Amino acid sequence: MAGRRILGISAYYHDAAAALLVDGRVRAAAQEERFSRRKHDQRFPGRAVRWCLEAAGLTAGDLDAVVFYDKPITKFARMLETYLAVAPGGWFTFPQVLPGWLGEKLNLRRTIRQELPGLRPECPILFAEHHQSHAASAFLPSPFTEAAILTVDGVGEWATTTVGVGRGNRIELLEELRFPHSLGLLYSAFTWYCGFRINSGEYKLMGLAPYGEPRFVDAILGELIDLKPDGSFRLNLEYFRFLRGTTMTNERFHRLFGGPPRKPETPVEPRHMDVARSAQAVTEEILLRLARHAMERTGLRRLCLAGGVALNCVANGRILRESGCEALWVQPAAGDAGGALG
Repeated sequence: MAGRRILGISAYYHDAAAALLVDGRVRAAAQEERFSRRKHDQRFPGRAVRWCLEAAGLTAGDLDAVVFYDKPITKFARMLETYLAVAPGGWFTFPQVLPGWLGEKLNLRRTIRQELPGLRPECPILFAEHHQSHAASAFLPSPFTEAAILTVDGVGEWATTTVGVGRGNRIELLEELRFPHSLGLLYSAFTWYCGFRINSGEYKLMGLAPYGEPRFVDAILGELIDLKPDGSFRLNLEYFRFLRGTTMTNERFHRLFGGPPRKPETPVEPRHMDVARSAQAVTEEILLRLARHAMERTGLRRLCLAGGVALNCVANGRILRESGCEALWVQPAAGDAGGALG
């Protein structure tokens, strides 16, 4: 008897991907950008799906289940609540995002069946929570039989950070931080401020950091973020515009860091280097506190990481050296692409 065949899909935000599991083992996984040649391609990963099925000698009709990596209705509800909470501040951007939701995103079962015409009518289409997908992608492929799990990104449905535990083939999420208080969005705000693209240029901010001095650390910790000993935090939203507009930061933020945002492709000034170094230093401190708390909360010294912020390899190195963990495993595709596997 053939093993259970499950197709995982992530799409529509950034880094669309597909992963195929047969009897609990990964048979194929691919990111759509590898085929479309469009960096961070967010469209439905049709080419990646076809490649995964062909690699396993299967068709859509052979699938036993299709699983999407988050819950779009819950995410849409969060967006509506946010727009209402800041109204009328967010109404300029609301008409720009609404058509995509009313089209393919809200009725994803229909969209998936349209994209996979050979799918059997009785094949279920299921939806996992975003950070559950990240946690599963971190723990289940790891070499550990039990471990603490830490997921950190911009935002899923509501969660931006979770602490969980994995044992055997079971995962339990124990704690979460919720939108808009997000380390991923904080790092993206600095990425944008230094002239790099959000969801694409964060690695450039990390690479710029060693050239600067951490002279803005006290300003970040004193004005932008209220950081607790366990790594939990709250952002001071008076410095950000991502709830109300199309940019990440506002004039108050710009005054705090000595000037306007850098325009893309313009020269990098020493001030930008110092901002990058300071943002990186604060991010590392937050992740260290979160990692220690995750291990204390679970009583386990092996740690698994996922979520886009887990791509910060400099911070990961400090976690390995300084957090007290016995072993660290980071999902290589820690961002949304890895959600297809989770």
